[in-house]
Amino acid sequence: MAGEFGNPEIVEEEVDILIIGGGMGACGAAYEIGPWLDQAKKQGYDLKVKLVDKAAMDRSGAVAQGLSAINTYLGENDPADYARMVSNDLMGITRDDLAYDLGRHVDDSVHLFEEWGLPIWKQPGDEGKNLVDGGKPVRSGKWQIMINGESYKWIVAEAAKKALGTDRIQERVFIVKLVNDKTDKNRIAGAIGFSVREHKVFVYKFKACLLVAGGCVNIFRPRSVGEGTGRAWYPVWNAGSTYAMAAEAGAELTMMENRFVPARFKDGYGPVGAWFLLFKAKATNAFGEVYMDTNKELLNDYPPYGQAAVPASCLRNHLMMKEMREGRGPIYMDTVSALGKLAETMTPKEIKHLEAEAWEDFLDMCIGQAGVWAGENIEPEKKNSELMPTEPYLLGSHSGCCGIWVSGPTDIGAPTSEDHADAGKIPSHLPSGWNWGYRSMTTIKGLFTAADGVGASGHKFSSGSHAEGRLAAKAMVKFCMDHKDHKPELADSVADLVDAIYRPVRNFLENKDYSTAIDVNPHYITPKMLQFRLQKLMDEYVAGVSTMYQTNAKMLEVADMKLEMLKEDALKMRAKDLHELLRAWENYHRILTAEAHMKHIQFREESRYPGFYYRMDYNFVDEKNWKCFVNSVYDKESKTWNCFKRAHVDIVDKAKLFK
Repeated sequence: MAGEFGNPEIVEEEVDILIIGGGMGACGAAYEIGPWLDQAKKQGYDLKVKLVDKAAMDRSGAVAQGLSAINTYLGENDPADYARMVSNDLMGITRDDLAYDLGRHVDDSVHLFEEWGLPIWKQPGDEGKNLVDGGKPVRSGKWQIMINGESYKWIVAEAAKKALGTDRIQERVFIVKLVNDKTDKNRIAGAIGFSVREHKVFVYKFKACLLVAGGCVNIFRPRSVGEGTGRAWYPVWNAGSTYAMAAEAGAELTMMENRFVPARFKDGYGPVGAWFLLFKAKATNAFGEVYMDTNKELLNDYPPYGQAAVPASCLRNHLMMKEMREGRGPIYMDTVSALGKLAETMTPKEIKHLEAEAWEDFLDMCIGQAGVWAGENIEPEKKNSELMPTEPYLLGSHSGCCGIWVSGPTDIGAPTSEDHADAGKIPSHLPSGWNWGYRSMTTIKGLFTAADGVGASGHKFSSGSHAEGRLAAKAMVKFCMDHKDHKPELADSVADLVDAIYRPVRNFLENKDYSTAIDVNPHYITPKMLQFRLQKLMDEYVAGVSTMYQTNAKMLEVADMKLEMLKEDALKMRAKDLHELLRAWENYHRILTAEAHMKHIQFREESRYPGFYYRMDYNFVDEKNWKCFVNSVYDKESKTWNCFKRAHVDIVDKAKLFK
């Protein structure tokens, strides 16, 4: 029986493997883990697995609304070329081993999606033929294929639930803290969270854990305010929980300075990929000039990346920003010319179908943008639509690479004489510190991640996130078998953990009668108001939209000071119900993630991603001193960050990109 709001029932459970999250990475792990559990059972190890999601798997994660394309499908392409593309789009600093490994596995997940019922567009003559049987997809780019994907997540979640079994899945439970092992602070032993529907706290002990709770949105003030408050490109429930919980557990983070600032249809945040790639539309300034052509000389400032056949996403933003700064906005997507050109060789019936596809691009994945079109009387074949760069987002699966430093595959890379300290008998194919035995394990024993959690490796998107979850599932089973005699012990008492989690509830219950207006009280702050404060300081000092993505050392010093005060005030957050307790803990995670982002930008003295952010005191790319990974470790006792460099190594030859 559930407890009362201020006195929750405590439920303790011991498993071998805990999966935290319900998005594509979690679904990949849930689907894949079964056969490996069966193999373990044959060898005498009956491993217990649990998946815990704060939402419901059917509509959880970044694919919740659906998608109109799968952005990572190699098909006839070479995984080495995929690794090159990932590196180029992220200005040269990625882990080739992780990208290549994903490239050689990702297609299998896409083939499964189609087998499970996902409609994938095929070229004329190949309708009805599956990809695995040689069916040729309709490509919107070298790596992208078009789908009818409104129910994409539903289809993938159904397969995951069927494979794992609903008795192993717990929905509507928000995991908020990882707990280290009592005898080894570099090992994970448990996790604690609470139900967002009942007055219950759940405590799990385990040998291994997959932390796949997505990236981070809403640490910066969104462009949409007032009636549009909360509207964002990335799913608003991704609160940086992956990064914050991993950091508190002591895991090494990487590239947290990286962020993604997508150019999207204004106000609705609608996708642009299909318009650029499938419909061949071009972006223009207010005078109809194609700024990618008129500003092309700016690319020469960023060798060698500016000379690539496809300039990096941040550089494309950089060229757009020049138009906006110099007063040649608004920026438009020239939908009229694009659809007109395509229609020149079409029948009226084909034109009607093309126009339907233009709307379906939004209806499949961002219905709010279709609402903007309808509300503003926009017919894309008759009227162009505005584009605008959004507020920044932190993620590791799209055109971003922030996240956690993980162990790579053992069979990729040039031999090196150096071994990682924990490598043991593992062949040293990778540079020192790139592999320690289990694919996707963080620097904390037993703590694995995938999808948005894996840093220094972007462009996984939905299919790659699923594939990466599958890779981690196999590795976790191996880890548990190799450590079958280990008995996890929590470093913290359950009573202390519950006390910490319910602090916002106590703040409310003890002080609610002090004032007559429930939201105005000198003893607590509402989660909503605290989030506004976080967004304001990040926006104004850490290169948000209000400064045109610009910052400098002095602004970052102010941000540092204000974040310290915000962390103090965060302890005074209130929770008047379970929903506010959810919001309070999302804020804790956002604050720690925001701090990691700020600390990394402060440490990296260059502007590695022009168009995404500018350090105006170091407004250049410094290949000599900063072509390296910026990593960090957080000390939760002293609440301090240690940022440091890790050497970057090209495993795949990049010269091919710039010929």
